[in-house]
Amino acid sequence: MKRDIYDEDHEAFRGSAREFLERSVIPHVEQHAHDKAIPREFWTEAGKQGFLGLEIPEEYGGAGAGDYRFNAVFAEELSKVNAALGSCWGIHADICAPYIVELGTEEQKQRWLPGVASGEILLAIGMTEPSGGSDLAALKTTAVRDGEHWVINGSKTFITNGYSADLVITAVRTSPEKKARGITLFAIPADAPGYSRGRKLDKVGQDESDTAELFFENVRLTDEDIIGELDQGFIHMMQKLPQERLGCAISNVAHAKQILEETIAYTKERQAFGAPIGSFQHNKFLIAELVTQIEVAEAYIDKCTVAHDKGELTPVDAAKAKWWSSEIQNQVLDHCVQLHGGYGFMNEYRVARAWRDARVSKIWAGSNEIMKELIGRDVGL
Repeated sequence: MKRDIYDEDHEAFRGSAREFLERSVIPHVEQHAHDKAIPREFWTEAGKQGFLGLEIPEEYGGAGAGDYRFNAVFAEELSKVNAALGSCWGIHADICAPYIVELGTEEQKQRWLPGVASGEILLAIGMTEPSGGSDLAALKTTAVRDGEHWVINGSKTFITNGYSADLVITAVRTSPEKKARGITLFAIPADAPGYSRGRKLDKVGQDESDTAELFFENVRLTDEDIIGELDQGFIHMMQKLPQERLGCAISNVAHAKQILEETIAYTKERQAFGAPIGSFQHNKFLIAELVTQIEVAEAYIDKCTVAHDKGELTPVDAAKAKWWSSEIQNQVLDHCVQLHGGYGFMNEYRVARAWRDARVSKIWAGSNEIMKELIGRDVGL
């Protein structure tokens, strides 16, 4: 199905993204997996090409695109290479940067955004805690006022980019008596005394992303490190979550679509009983179903992307996009593994890695159960 949400400028940008990935990234993806990290060279080269500052105004070193569809294009191209690239870039450029752009003071923008755009300052976001999961209102990390300083204590876990991040936008509790309305966002630099990283977490998939635990022991910051308003962090996060969930959905569908295309090519070449396995009626019907599922999901995500670009995407529609795309992604990739047979279970095959990488998409950015809860509330249940 022809997609009509992208014009010539978007497709020219897509071509530049592909050229960058083919030249500077794809030759090194095996090393990324081995090292369980995306090297700083990726970030600095992406910064030179303008891929990190799509949400950042030109006066702070960004591209100032002002069109979310450019984010969507780059997320798609990264996710075609592997899911980890899409998620790591998404955290830095698509999720964290807008917090500073839209909520930061002029001094904060000048302090951080040029480095964010160039890849010299790598961002992460610290929401999830060991005991909290999707319940952001139950945060236990605290910031206590001590004269001109705030003293931060607590921990975060499952933090994408956490091991290598230079600056972590962190949700902490500043007014415990206010519950959800007593949370504040701090930008915590990795070189702050009392800040420490735990081990790189050993995950089922997305080995390339350096997911880590973070610890804060009497980290001292000031009001100049607060992002947005004091005690308004929960509201700020709720306002930003639709873009995060849409970004996940875009990556989910692009990731599964690419592997499905490679699987279809495989079924045309792989012979069994004297014929290509794709010619068997069961497989032919199955592939027809998978192609349709991807195109239907993609059509809805495209509609959400256009709505978001116009400022019209609702949190509920973003929740629908996130949960549905991750379900389709996982279903499609599971069938792709099956179509590859025994080879589909071998880590040296892209389909096996993609299958592993996709599983987390039903958990992060709010679990699919939470997404359904939001949708259910919206219909009055």
